[in-house]
Amino acid sequence: QVQLVESGGGLVQAGGSLRLSCAASGRTFSTYAMGWFRQAPGKEREFVAAINTRLITYYADSVKGRFTISRDNAKNAVYLQMNSLKPDDTAVYYCAAGGDLSSRPSRYDSWGQGTQVTVSS
Repeated sequence: QVQLVESGGGLVQAGGSLRLSCAASGRTFSTYAMGWFRQAPGKEREFVAAINTRLITYYADSVKGRFTISRDNAKNAVYLQMNSLKPDDTAVYYCAAGGDLSSRPSRYDSWGQGTQVTVSS
């Protein structure tokens, strides 16, 4: 498994931008598909975006066109650029490592501790 640590969350006004980072430990990072999920209070964890080892990306409809996922295997890192943020984007954001490009949390083996994103109206 790989250990994951997210950073970059914070408070931003609606329409603003944030860039989340996820740092991974271990020499096998490049072999994992990576995903971002989020969980708002009282709601289930939901898929946001994913990227596989061939840099193919996959987005939830709710963030398509506003969020961009990327990875840098040399730095063992995955990023989530979030633009045009809305109050509904408020949640704890988690990165996860898994075996394939999937929107299902059960397909991911390793999870970070999460970073809070709050979007004010």
